Amino acid sequence: MRYFITGTAGFIGFHVARRLLEDGHEVLGFDGMTPYYSLRLKEARNAALAQFPGFRPVVGMLEDKPLLEKESAGFRPDVLIHLAAQAGVRYSLENPKAYLDSNLVGSWNVLEIARNQGVDHLMLASTSSVYGANPEVPFREADKADEPLTFYAASKKAMELMAHSYAHLYKVPTTAFRFFTVYGPWGRPDMALFKFVKAMIEDREIEIYGEGKMSRDFTYIDDLVDSIIDLSRIFPGEENRVAGIDTLSAQGPFRVVNIGGGQPSGLLDFVETIERIMGKPARRKMLPMQKGDVPRTFASPDLLVALTGRKPGTGLEEGVEAFVKWYLDHRHEVD
Repeated sequence: MRYFITGTAGFIGFHVARRLLEDGHEVLGFDGMTPYYSLRLKEARNAALAQFPGFRPVVGMLEDKPLLEKESAGFRPDVLIHLAAQAGVRYSLENPKAYLDSNLVGSWNVLEIARNQGVDHLMLASTSSVYGANPEVPFREADKADEPLTFYAASKKAMELMAHSYAHLYKVPTTAFRFFTVYGPWGRPDMALFKFVKAMIEDREIEIYGEGKMSRDFTYIDDLVDSIIDLSRIFPGEENRVAGIDTLSAQGPFRVVNIGGGQPSGLLDFVETIERIMGKPARRKMLPMQKGDVPRTFASPDLLVALTGRKPGTGLEEGVEAFVKWYLDHRHEVD
């Protein structure tokens, strides 16, 4: 099959593209190669994908609609997986316009491509941040998600709503999946695990926000990829409606699915896991919760399990160990 994937030089897009290429599919990768973090890391990911004959990279911004149209028309994708975005909760406080341009204007361009190309399935990356400070746990897809705490979260919820309208108006089969704190090899340098391991190697303090009282539903990258590929084969429709818990819209072929294991860990437990694997204590700097942070994330995986038969299950110890090993092997590429 032919997959058009946005964000293939990014953390998640790279892993999804690599798995599909390993399975013999063709992938057209579209990425802006923005300097939000190390271009060396993005270039290293692209170089790894370039080893596969079925991969073709395109450098361009999501806001460049003519380029998107040209490349997608020439490729004729079966499935469009939209993973590119301006990421980062905290950065949205500094530069909200980047989120407007990429996550709203860029995502609308992707919707237009899906509509005009008549793709079999459009898949969109959303986030657990849309739940805000939801007091009800675990977070269920049908929970109210109308009180975002950051512009990043607001931009992702807006993308979901725009996609629903296209599913209704143009019958574009669409699945939006909400990620929960994804981590693993080739991860982003602005994420906690990357920052903590790097700081510990360099004997610097690690900054622990919320006085360490926060918790997160960590999702290992390989589990996430499994779920995305599983869901890509499940077109939203009445034939696979899940009684009682489904988010399948009555207005069009549109569904929202959490991708999380439903097993949150405390931030201090996360730090202690890193310390055990690194074989040294971290120099901890306890800080108050930052503006826009949420105290916890906690996925309900019930719909994901009902649809695919499985959920993320890699333990924190195994996942952190895999990241540390990767980082030690690739420091020269990413620092």
